Amino acid sequence: MYFITISEMLGSNGEKIARQVAHEMGYPFYGEEELYTFADQMGVLQDIKRMGEKPPAFFQRFFSEKPKIYLDRLQSVIYEIAKQGNAVFFGRGSAFLLRAFDCAFHILVIASTEKRIKRLMDEKGIGREIAEKMILRSDQEKKGFIQYAFQEDWLNPNLYDLILNTDKLGTESATQMIVEGAKSDEIKACGVDSALTLKKLSLERQLEALFLEEGYSNLHVFFTIENEDTVRLSGVVDEEEVKEKIEKRIKGIKGIQKIINQLVVFKSPGGV
Repeated sequence: MYFITISEMLGSNGEKIARQVAHEMGYPFYGEEELYTFADQMGVLQDIKRMGEKPPAFFQRFFSEKPKIYLDRLQSVIYEIAKQGNAVFFGRGSAFLLRAFDCAFHILVIASTEKRIKRLMDEKGIGREIAEKMILRSDQEKKGFIQYAFQEDWLNPNLYDLILNTDKLGTESATQMIVEGAKSDEIKACGVDSALTLKKLSLERQLEALFLEEGYSNLHVFFTIENEDTVRLSGVVDEEEVKEKIEKRIKGIKGIQKIINQLVVFKSPGGV
């Protein structure tokens, strides 16, 4: 299996190119709506919509676990999709999530500010001032999201395999360049080990989100994923009911077949 990730500057025709690449390669395309559909099947749609591609507000970021929960669930959706096979991902940090895999080809589509403004004006029938504001907001939000989620600069050229400037390149030309690059010998098909790694990463993100949401991260409770579908719990809780509740909640995560619950119940001397 292979993955192609395409990120864009708003107004650079990146989404058009991504959809055309998916068509040419015969791969499923995953943009916003497609991710929402998959997230709905996983039961995490609302969390994904709340995360989007925007950084969380200051107070929410520093005084709430919610942004991290939403981010974990967004990432688990992308990993779940990836483990199914060939795909073209458009945005949502997919380039950063799949960067460690040799079977992934990462593209950034850019254009000059003036070209981007004119395209938005023509495509959306809006004035120059609104187009400029849309571009500024989009760039700021993507910068903030990638910085928050991955501690990276989204425009760092070293993070991509190919950067296309569409000031002069048309959609068809850009598409063909990506298709040819994706077929190069240097991009090797993901093996069984990669598929297993994706499954593990997906489960890890789902468990992290659950632990944050339920407040387990504030307890002395830890998890380890073993043998693809087995979760080992370790640590200390103060009640048997808490131990049982944690196990029950984890059993609700699809893909987990076995739980080794090694949590120790320890009541403090002052407890009743």
